[in-house]
Amino acid sequence: MAEVANQAGHDFWRPPMSASELIAHPERNSTCRCGSEFIVSSLYCHACGAKRPGLNATQAFEIPGRAELASLGQRLGLTTPAVAAFILGIFCIVGALAVSLFFSARTMLDWQAIQLWRIEWLLAAVASFVAGCLLKK
Repeated sequence: MAEVANQAGHDFWRPPMSASELIAHPERNSTCRCGSEFIVSSLYCHACGAKRPGLNATQAFEIPGRAELASLGQRLGLTTPAVAAFILGIFCIVGALAVSLFFSARTMLDWQAIQLWRIEWLLAAVASFVAGCLLKK
């Protein structure tokens, strides 16, 4: 086992990119002007606090969960807005079911109000599903 550690040599630590790759791909530069390496997906240097070069506004302000939503859409064969409309429709159906859990009908007027709320939630679900169908590829 000791001979394996002795043969490690210079392979134990290697810089993330060679100098030729840095020249060929300057947008993939992973070192700061102070010489320290940027942490993966960081916006600023952890050593000196300088802003990472080559960042644009779309990289800095990404919507959390958008990548997962896009991958779900690819698996279902839908666009991202269609998947968002589908998820909103599912949420509205859950809301229609939750109305009966949180409210109880004691009088006829209460029962009518609960039914009206259910109808509103289900109409929102239908509108969302129709929007999802219209936004499909």
